[in-house]
Amino acid sequence: MSRFWLLGISLAPLLGATRTLPQAAAIAACSTLLMVLHQALLAVLARGLSHTARLAASLLLIAALASCLQLGLRAWALPMALALGYYPALLSLQCLAADQLLPNEARWRTLALHLSGLVVLCLLLGILRQWLGNVAGLHLISLAPGGLILLGLLLALYNRLRPGLAPSRRQGNL
Repeated sequence: MSRFWLLGISLAPLLGATRTLPQAAAIAACSTLLMVLHQALLAVLARGLSHTARLAASLLLIAALASCLQLGLRAWALPMALALGYYPALLSLQCLAADQLLPNEARWRTLALHLSGLVVLCLLLGILRQWLGNVAGLHLISLAPGGLILLGLLLALYNRLRPGLAPSRRQGNL
């Protein structure tokens, strides 16, 4: 499993729903809530099930949870639900992929680590996109391609600031 697997499966909601800080906080909270509830309820339901039955139970559970999330957002936070659009429903794919990718040992610790990184990244993207869109006047940043460009710049900055050398097969000659 690569280090950034949760970022890869969360890319569509991450880029589409982080135009402002409140939207970024809402999609991060929805993602965390849905992922934790899915894993907790599946742990209780899946005891003694075969692999195919576990997968079917996971699909039904995540469909029910995503539907409840969408209905709850529409009932109690309609402006936020309209701003987020269909991105909370896409979080179900994140939950299904995480269920398959999480290791059996230290499952909760790995999930908590990656979810905390996802929350920080959502908030950072929300703050930067809102500031660059409103204050600096870069309208492109508030659109999905601008979010992808900004995410690429943040990952490049992280790789630049990260200590350690690249593997020898990737180092060039000067």
